Amino acid sequence: MTKTLVLLLALAIASALAARAEDRVSGGPETVVVQSGTLKLHALLWHPGGHGPFPAVLFSHGSGNTPENQAAQAATVGPVFAKHGYVLLFVYRRGSGLSADQGTSAVDLLDRELATHGQDARNKLQLELLQTDQLTDALAGLTFLRALPEVDTHRVAVAGHSFGASLTLLMAERDSALRAAIAFSGSTATWEHSPQLRARLIAAVGRTIVPIFFIEAENDYSIAPAKALSAEWSGSASRTASRSIHLSVRRPPTGTHSSF
Repeated sequence: MTKTLVLLLALAIASALAARAEDRVSGGPETVVVQSGTLKLHALLWHPGGHGPFPAVLFSHGSGNTPENQAAQAATVGPVFAKHGYVLLFVYRRGSGLSADQGTSAVDLLDRELATHGQDARNKLQLELLQTDQLTDALAGLTFLRALPEVDTHRVAVAGHSFGASLTLLMAERDSALRAAIAFSGSTATWEHSPQLRARLIAAVGRTIVPIFFIEAENDYSIAPAKALSAEWSGSASRTASRSIHLSVRRPPTGTHSSF
């Protein structure tokens, strides 16, 4: 399953035709409600054709993505995974995108903290959000996904971009039953500025046994996170049966950190 997930994500980000794959998936995405505490988050759910049970993937978006970028990410990864036989759930966490009316988004909280109290305070809040409200929303999505009757609960993976990639690593730390984790451009913008975040993610990767695929663009903010985290994961003697994969790609010159 891990190798298949790697190939599918590479296809999703490399092919300009990926976003049009939805035409080959019966019904397109379904909008569903994911309960996260008292919040009712909205999510997009793609179903593959045929009969289940199917493997499944939870995808976590970044914190600073605009609604347009989030929609573009969903429209890229959802149809591609569904076309290859996966259920994919794309959850809009509190305050973001389709869940804009469910609390304040992480990016708004972080921007406010930076403007009011500076970079160190923002770093502290970012780590707090990763381990509390934002992680709660992501885990709610995972619970929802596993409860679907068409999902094979023994073949569930998590994936994410940027802030969502950091959430992906924290979920992999908590849940050894996950089959794989895919971290795309995780913490590239904040790695150099937040020693606390670096230490927390390195600790998470050091404790998980879930196979991880790290992928970053060479012309992103930094490729240091994937190198450091991949080395940490691969260096554990307890994971001799598995390994992490680190792949660097190059975005077009007009691409940005949020390009997917």
